[in-house]
Amino acid sequence: MNQLQSVNDFVVKFANVNGSGSASANTLFARAIIRMGVPATPRNIFPSNIQGLPTWYEVRVSAAGHMGARGGTDLMVAMNPQTWDADVRSITPGGYLFYDCTKPLPPSKFRGDITVLGVPLTDLCNARYSDARQRQLFKNVVYVGALSALLGIDSAVVEQLLSEQFHAKEKLIAPNLEAFHLGRGWALKHLSCPIGLQVHRADAVGDKVLIEGNAAAGLGAVYGGATVCAWYPITPSTSLAEAFSRYCGRFRVDRASGKRRAAIVQAEDELASIGMVIGAAWNGARAFTATSGPGISLMQEFLGLAYFAEIPAVIFDVQRAGPSTGMPTRTQQCDLLCAAYASHGDTKHVLLFPADAHECFEMGAQAFDLTDRLQTPVFVMLDLDIGMNDRLTAPFRWDNAKRMDRGKVMTAADLEAGREFGRYLDVDGDGIPYRTYPGTHPRRGSFFTRGTSRDEYARYTEDGPAYRRNMERLLKKWETAKRHVPVPVRRDAATPTKLGAIYYGSTTAAMDESAEQLAGQGVALDLLRVRALPFSDEVMEFIVRHECVFIVEQNRDGQLRTLLINEGDIDPRKLRRVLHYDGSPITARFITAAIVEIAEELKIVPLRKSVPAAE
Repeated sequence: MNQLQSVNDFVVKFANVNGSGSASANTLFARAIIRMGVPATPRNIFPSNIQGLPTWYEVRVSAAGHMGARGGTDLMVAMNPQTWDADVRSITPGGYLFYDCTKPLPPSKFRGDITVLGVPLTDLCNARYSDARQRQLFKNVVYVGALSALLGIDSAVVEQLLSEQFHAKEKLIAPNLEAFHLGRGWALKHLSCPIGLQVHRADAVGDKVLIEGNAAAGLGAVYGGATVCAWYPITPSTSLAEAFSRYCGRFRVDRASGKRRAAIVQAEDELASIGMVIGAAWNGARAFTATSGPGISLMQEFLGLAYFAEIPAVIFDVQRAGPSTGMPTRTQQCDLLCAAYASHGDTKHVLLFPADAHECFEMGAQAFDLTDRLQTPVFVMLDLDIGMNDRLTAPFRWDNAKRMDRGKVMTAADLEAGREFGRYLDVDGDGIPYRTYPGTHPRRGSFFTRGTSRDEYARYTEDGPAYRRNMERLLKKWETAKRHVPVPVRRDAATPTKLGAIYYGSTTAAMDESAEQLAGQGVALDLLRVRALPFSDEVMEFIVRHECVFIVEQNRDGQLRTLLINEGDIDPRKLRRVLHYDGSPITARFITAAIVEIAEELKIVPLRKSVPAAE
């Protein structure tokens, strides 16, 4: 048997039971690798119940800094009997199986093409601890100790992390260190350490920080000037609102009085939450809600009101697998159409597509300028993979000289000077009218906000030409939005090619890695990452310049492809689907295999090498 041999480039997967206390130990493992200067990307795969069902925690170690899911498992830490068979089957040939060997298992439970690493975790903990809960919790730390020896992780790094983790509860430091060394010492004495998979110190992390996308977006909302958050708890968006509240406790507190200068309201449901956001924004506050697909479904009526009455609102949609309840703790990019055309009637909504935690912060702030400038709802389209998983990212930067863009707001001085005010009057051709805040002037600038049709001065009317003028002005504003939203990111292949790929959001990491794999297969591919709807002219020009464009996304129906066809009047035959929608994050291997298969079918590119199996 050929054992896998790799330094700083492998995948470790932990199979645990939800509620067993393993999350802290697994996170400790990932952070130890990062602290050694080696990029690592953790992913938490968990059920939508409280306790008892299987949960997995995957750590991809990549010296090259690849953050997308790779597919396959090189070292399986099998701690859950319920999923043993499937976990063992998922190990790459030549890989490693780590398990608690206290209870002997028959040979049929193993494979002949993997290396088995048994550590008597239960026996070790039973001999050392008398309390049942301690035995369970410290068993997790014991296996981290054993893994540190097997992979060559510096024990001093883990010791430092444990000291930092429990600095507020110093009495817990010593027993955790003891448990760590219990496992490490046993492995060093009884197993051949290190194995073929090893962690060597490097300097590939630098000053990067580890943060989840939801927390980054919540911080971005603070920097974007948000003072109102109305939300209803729903997986996987809850931690975004919680992060905003936490950051407000630091940055939204009046220094003189000590009072918080933010309103955070947990509403009775999603419809109420978006109603509160619209009301606060109408009154001049910067307001947002955080939700997921089921919440967007419930918000449709109010989103139509905000679009038609032209009231700012920011909606963070952390997408999950649907429809209906779907798979609440699995990732997808399946809300694009629901968000882009939310509500009945003719609507078009601005969507932003962050690719990582850094863009979650940036777009989380930018969304508030956009919604004020355009006077329309703006969606920030995260998903579970970005939102609920920690990622390494460059430190966030902020220009303290930056000032909020409140858009076209008529002041009391403007009104007093006699400027004409029509709430829905387009005075400069960009489709965006002026607005006033309530109470701006005692006699001028007031208007009636309504969801019914009206003329340029907000007066109710059912006159057909007036209605049509208003709807066409909204389309003109849509065109104006193209100049304000984030521009796409283009990267051309090293050699000229007629093939292109368009992608967005959390697909980015896997697509970038796949492009490297495809280049090795002789497939030259120009890349375009869209970052917003409405699409800029560059997106349509990219499609026109290529014979075949792969649209890579994580949903069943090709929703981005549908938007491109609908918004750009594109020939559908040019856009080839690459779709992944089983709830797991898309992998580079999957993208590469799919594109190679289509390319071979079309016979338009040379292929030189085989590609790894799709996962």
